[in-house]
Formats: sequence, C-alpha cells, structure tokens
Amino acid sequence: MITSRTVPTSRLTVHLLEVADRTGPPVIFVHGNLSSSAFWRATMLALPDTYRPIAVDLRGFGDTDPLPIDATRGLHDHADDLAATLAALDLTSAHLVGWSMGGGVVLQYLRDHPSAVRTLTLVNPVSPYGYGGTRGATGDLVDPSGVGSGAGAANPEFVQRLRDGDRSADSPLSPRQILRTFYVKPPFIPADEDALVDSILTSRLGDDHYPGDAAPTEAWPNVAPGTHGVLNSMSPNHFRLDDLHQTDPKPPILWLRGADDQIVSDTSMFDLAHLGQLGAIPGWPGPETHPPQPMITQTRAVLDEYASGGGTYEEIVFADCGHSPHLEKPAEFLAALQNILAKG
Repeated sequence: MITSRTVPTSRLTVHLLEVADRTGPPVIFVHGNLSSSAFWRATMLALPDTYRPIAVDLRGFGDTDPLPIDATRGLHDHADDLAATLAALDLTSAHLVGWSMGGGVVLQYLRDHPSAVRTLTLVNPVSPYGYGGTRGATGDLVDPSGVGSGAGAANPEFVQRLRDGDRSADSPLSPRQILRTFYVKPPFIPADEDALVDSILTSRLGDDHYPGDAAPTEAWPNVAPGTHGVLNSMSPNHFRLDDLHQTDPKPPILWLRGADDQIVSDTSMFDLAHLGQLGAIPGWPGPETHPPQPMITQTRAVLDEYASGGGTYEEIVFADCGHSPHLEKPAEFLAALQNILAKG
C-alpha cells in the first residue's frame, strides 16, 4: 500500500509517497517536468520488498511547497531540496532514480553529494547541457544568452489549458493529448491515465514556476531564457554539467531510455532548432549555426567521460517505447532497475 505524507525540511515542506512498512535500502524516485510523484506509483509497488521506495514531489509540483525557482542556479534549487529531504529523513545514502528533468536533478545531486549516492539511474534524462540552445557533443552554446531555450519556448495555448485545468482530449494541446502523444509512444495509453493527467495539472504556473519568465531577443528564434521558473532552470546558460567526470567517488550509473522518445532526442519535437529545420518555425538560420540539439549524443559523451575517469555506466534502450519506459515497459524497466540496485 502506498502512503502519503509531508516532511518539513530546512528549506521547504516536501510531499512524498512511500510504500508502507518498508525498511530496506532507500530508493528515491524523482519525477520530471509537468508531473509529480504519482508517475512512480506502479514502479514503487512493483519493487521488491527488500527495498524502501520513496517518491518526492519537487517544488512547484504535486503537494510540495510551491516556492519560487531561481533559474540562475540551474537545477540546484531542486537538488538542494532533495538533499534537505534526505537529511530530514535521516538518510545518509540512497539509490537515486531520476526521470526527464528529474534525471538532471539527480545528476546535479550526484555532483554535489557523491558519497551519498549508492547507484544512479537516469530515465530519459535531460541533457547534461540543458534543453535547447546548444550544438555538438560538447554542448556549445548557440549564443551566450541561451537563445532558443527557456520559458519562451512554451506553447501559450498549452499553458492556458493547464491554467484552465483541462482534462479533455479535445485538442492536440490538451494535457491529456500531450501525455498520449509525447510522454508515451502512441497508441499506448496508461491504465491510470486520469490520475496522471491530474498529476500534470498540479504543476504551478507563472513566472516563478512553469514556464517561467522570458527575455526578448532579436536573435533567432527570438526567445531567450529569463531568470525564474522551471524551463529557464534547464537553459544551457544556467544548467551545465561539464565536470561530471570529476565526481569522486563515482557510483555506477544506469541510463534507460525509450528508442522513440520525442521529448529528449537528437531530433526532439520540443527543440526549436529541430522545429526550424522541419519548417515549423520560420527563419531558421541553418545547420551551420543552429543545428538540432543532439541530446542523446551529449548525454553519452558526458557519461563516456565519466567512465574514462574511473566510473561505470550502462545504456539500455527500450524498443517501441517513448519518454516513459517505467510506464510503457514496466517489466523490462523493473528488471534493469533491480540489476543496478544490486550493485550498490
């Protein structure tokens, strides 16, 4: 049975889910953008009872305090909240599992607290060089301002439908249809879809949350990141992990991803440069200066350097799967997760 509680920490009050009466090694699940701990419920229940699964709500999502996000710190606000939560639970070490934006959060936590991480599992993680506005395997900035990333890339109609609490399937920009089209690979529909839509709709909106504030710019595609909110916290001028290979000690890393992910991809349908290349955004300057961000290539390059520095990682790709292998391929996902947990 899953239980719910709030935990006061030194930074904020955090809501989390647990499985009742579990006392084994803790496995901390961290959700992605526009979601909450609810996306981990099935995985938590399926985990063997020798482990203690805990899923947290990040600030601005679920039932955790909606404190503002200082995007100039990258994902440090979320990583520091996670550290405060583990301290409040009196956990000196844990296995970490991070999905999408949560993958960036646990990577940042690993960089800041390597001795506290037993193993690290990345599930379709955001690139270590942020989301949008970079080119090449080394994440070179298209522009120092981070142009092409951040809150300005959010679709206004989708944001309004979030604000309206839209639970319909009437529009391709309704939260339910975004879930069906991009969170998973069609035609898969999660059995608990209604609960997942409710989870998406817990996302706090505005300049301090989703999508954040935007800065005007004359450079294509005429959006640059602001200094507040969740999308700006993943802009490459705010969030970069160039030095992951310097982490010491280096726990084992497992990288899981769906082969057909449209959100985190070398051809992402949310990357403005890729959309420009497709002709969906006019004025694209061309591949010499604004190629699509090679998100998978960048993650692999950073993990290869981590391995060259003495660490280890394994990459597993699930065929016929989108952005959420824990929902779409639960048996295969659980088997891979149990294998890495046994190493820590």
